[in-house]
Amino acid sequence: MPTTRDYYEVLSVERTADADEIKRAYRRLAMKYHPDRNPGDAEAEAAFKECAEAYEVLSDDQKRQIYDQYGHEGLRGRGAAAHDFTRMNTEDIFSMFNDIFGGGGGRGRGGRRVARGYDLETEVTIDMMDVLNGTTKDVEFTRLDVCDTCSGSGAKPGSTPETCATCGGQGKVQQAGLGGMFRMVTACPNCRGRAKTIKDKCETCRGKGRVSKSRSLSVKIPAGIQEGQVVRVQGEGEPPSPDISPEGQGVRGDLHVIVRVKAHELYEREGDHLLFEMPIGFSQAALGAEIEVPTLEGKHTLKIPSGTQHGAIFRIRGEGTPNLRSGSRGDLIVVTKIEIPKKLSKQQEKILREFAETEDKSVLPESHGFLDKIRDMLGG
Repeated sequence: MPTTRDYYEVLSVERTADADEIKRAYRRLAMKYHPDRNPGDAEAEAAFKECAEAYEVLSDDQKRQIYDQYGHEGLRGRGAAAHDFTRMNTEDIFSMFNDIFGGGGGRGRGGRRVARGYDLETEVTIDMMDVLNGTTKDVEFTRLDVCDTCSGSGAKPGSTPETCATCGGQGKVQQAGLGGMFRMVTACPNCRGRAKTIKDKCETCRGKGRVSKSRSLSVKIPAGIQEGQVVRVQGEGEPPSPDISPEGQGVRGDLHVIVRVKAHELYEREGDHLLFEMPIGFSQAALGAEIEVPTLEGKHTLKIPSGTQHGAIFRIRGEGTPNLRSGSRGDLIVVTKIEIPKKLSKQQEKILREFAETEDKSVLPESHGFLDKIRDMLGG
């Protein structure tokens, strides 16, 4: 039955999300709720179908426009453009899932479908110097791999799978929909689409044909990469699903490494530019000065002209981070922050009072000592 939840809520995206954001959100949720990762979990299967329904609408510009304007009712009753999710069978859902990031494969020579495994995601954290120069990071992750004991068949060595009695070796069954108005073709619940059942299960993988394995590798992170960008490592994902290729033959999925950039203690990053707040004294601002500004690679002498105001901006060309594509560096943008001393010496106070008189500015009078205050209260 179609969901009544808001499609944007289902995918956890804003209504202003672009196509790439919607695609990434669907990928994460579909991987989380995929039946292969949640065997026998009816709630996960329902969530998987709900995500597919939301993506099927929001990834289509015409359907999304109708949905944004009229909601679910608009999709159900507005002619040929209406969305009828009840007509989608399980194969349609899995095909859409596989077209996004593998599992059902792409097209080979002659139009034949090539089995493809699922993509995986992991994260690495780098610092600003890594952004400047590029780096190589070791990543560790876990993936499902073909069981070495049974070579992916799920059967105990020496035994063979049997033809499924439920689907007769077809791997599919038909189920009646609401009120018998339509029929859905779904994967056989007994053999889960494999067309065969296993009587003597492999003791290593317990009949699943896949086992969890740890994997580590070095990933090259290019200079100039931004927070949240992804480095794709081809062929480091999982082998094709055992339902499609028990032996894992076909194309492995990819590993998507999400890059997180650690906040710098001095700089804020805006694109390829770095922003830096530079504290200066009010005398330096008033009279002008030459100050040393820290950069990622050392120091730069910056000339502050007389009369500089709080919040004034100075640009040091080429001292930002490199652009990921061109390699050219952004700028270091220095924002002046004038600091007022909290405590003055007697000489400094005297000089400032004299200066205030020349400005004709009203300032607080000099404070008396404690004994002078007592005498004033007692009338001398």
